Amino acid sequence: MRICGFNKTTLLDYPGKVASTIFLGGCNFRCPFCQNGILVVAPGEQPDYSQEELLTFLKKRKGILDGVCISGGEPTLSDGLEEFLGKIKELGYAVKLDTNGSRPKIVKLLAEAGLIDKVAMDIKACPDNYGNLTGIEKPDMDSIFETADFLLHGNLDYEFRTTVVRELHTQKDFEEIAGWLAGAKEYYLQAYKDSDGVLRPGYGSYTFEELQNFQKILQKTILSVGIRGID
Repeated sequence: MRICGFNKTTLLDYPGKVASTIFLGGCNFRCPFCQNGILVVAPGEQPDYSQEELLTFLKKRKGILDGVCISGGEPTLSDGLEEFLGKIKELGYAVKLDTNGSRPKIVKLLAEAGLIDKVAMDIKACPDNYGNLTGIEKPDMDSIFETADFLLHGNLDYEFRTTVVRELHTQKDFEEIAGWLAGAKEYYLQAYKDSDGVLRPGYGSYTFEELQNFQKILQKTILSVGIRGID
């Protein structure tokens, strides 16, 4: 396991909790709009935090922090994740896992072991558009469907979310997602923001009014649909 980043305090990454965020390196997708591109393509060039260092910090912050968000990259690729989360849970923290949903067996294992309390699953696009959004010619959609289905019909707290990119998404994506994830309790549209850290900088974002149009489409089948990232 390579821990490449650590945000000591955040009010955003784990909604409703004061949390720390731990970023694990490596990913099996190559999403061109990825905000953490360096963690995807060159995690070895990033700092390497020790588990002991982070666990010592979390132990000292008990009573101040409520939770820990495990992000990336794609955390479910990391060897030793189950053991590491066990140590965090022993300290009494709630744990939120950010995932692209490509490894349903790991998500299920962690949930059944009581090692995660919430999952935030990135929905890249409608199924037919996943190749363009993931940078992979033939993504394993069966695994994506399995993870989404597990969250939709299970007892684990969750949210679905899509970072919306003008050049990569159309209204068709959200019409089809509304059918795919019908009955979901929580979904967020996240406004894309360009930066030097993006895997392929230069994309544009939709306006708030345009995102509201996508929101209305999703609200036909999804209980709560929010918009994030608009200044």
